[in-house]
Amino acid sequence: MSNNLDCLSKISNEMVMITLSNSTAIDRNDRLLKMFTLAFFMTMGIVVTFFPLYFDYKGYSKIQIGLLYAIGPLIGIATNLLWGFLSDRFQTVKKIMIILILGQLLTAIFVFTAGWFSLLYVCLAAFFFFQQPVNSLNDSQVMLHIRSSGKSYASFRAYGSIGFALSAGGFGLLLKAYGTGLTPILLFITISCTLLILLLLKDTRQGGKKMAFGGMVNIVRSKKFIWFLVLVIIMSVSHRFNDGFLALYMRQLGASDSLIGYAWMTSALSEIPVFFYLSKHGHRFKELPLLAFAGAIYAFRFIMMSIIQDPTWVIGIQLLHSLTFGVFLFTANRYLSQIIPDEYRSSGQAIFAVAWSSIAGLISGTAGGWIYNATSGSTVYILAACLSTASAIGFLCTYLFQKNEDALPSR
Repeated sequence: MSNNLDCLSKISNEMVMITLSNSTAIDRNDRLLKMFTLAFFMTMGIVVTFFPLYFDYKGYSKIQIGLLYAIGPLIGIATNLLWGFLSDRFQTVKKIMIILILGQLLTAIFVFTAGWFSLLYVCLAAFFFFQQPVNSLNDSQVMLHIRSSGKSYASFRAYGSIGFALSAGGFGLLLKAYGTGLTPILLFITISCTLLILLLLKDTRQGGKKMAFGGMVNIVRSKKFIWFLVLVIIMSVSHRFNDGFLALYMRQLGASDSLIGYAWMTSALSEIPVFFYLSKHGHRFKELPLLAFAGAIYAFRFIMMSIIQDPTWVIGIQLLHSLTFGVFLFTANRYLSQIIPDEYRSSGQAIFAVAWSSIAGLISGTAGGWIYNATSGSTVYILAACLSTASAIGFLCTYLFQKNEDALPSR
């Protein structure tokens, strides 16, 4: 009897130790994943906020800057799908992302040493080949991690908002003090930090169910899924107009680099309370009406942007980013998590990224540059408001149609 009790005690102690060990490993990976998200979004903050100013500082025209920003989304269409597919195929996120971060470091050197526009265009395309897929792959590893840890997506994505805000605000002050030419050094620092953290991360895709090509085909052939992506693209084009031309528009109105940084910092910080609110209470709301709400607020936000004359007003308007992009991103990811199985997680996130980032960015970068150059930044924002209104109507009508369809008795 005593031997049995001793044996049970040993088994119990071993189980406790294993549980504690697993819990410690999960907690450690939690912290590393949050820090990775923060560091990556600091890099993104530089690319989105200060790259247009850097190219403007180098003397490129608005059309050339628009074309430079269009190449990223164009490359992203292929590269998001390619790296997402490879992640699913080989059941690894970490190894794929190590390749991508190393590629960013190497190609960034050529971006900042290119002497003429055509060479810069090619080098920036190479940089975006490695930079564009990281966001969707990071979302993929976060989604997979929270399945086992029980944490919320918002608790990780909030660190991305903090990283973007630190980059936009803090680096804006540095660039104001030391000049726009400091941009390359800041980029190399953030990419290097991202790589160091990534090397310590646990791979969330080790093992697991292998993807089957037939299942993925069925997902992308779904009419509801395709229509959802179409509406996402329409809404995202308006959002990408703001991403690509906010800095130039504010500079046109007389804003300094630091004020532009504060505007981006405000928008990033505004996301955080909305993410946490939706993580706790978002289940009370249907996805499509929430997306329609985001589209309506986008329209109001961009109308306000089109009529302002004082760039300091932009900081207040950027607070609406919380009710536009914050609601959109969280709700769209929640919708995707319901319809895409884990074995297709990276590919599904890649398709979504192609829609809201690559295709929308290509359209906004190309069209926006021409419209801005031919008319004004105000016209770009009026067009953005019109597209946001169209997407809001589309999401609302889709919800009402599906609701009525579900209410009809089956034959």
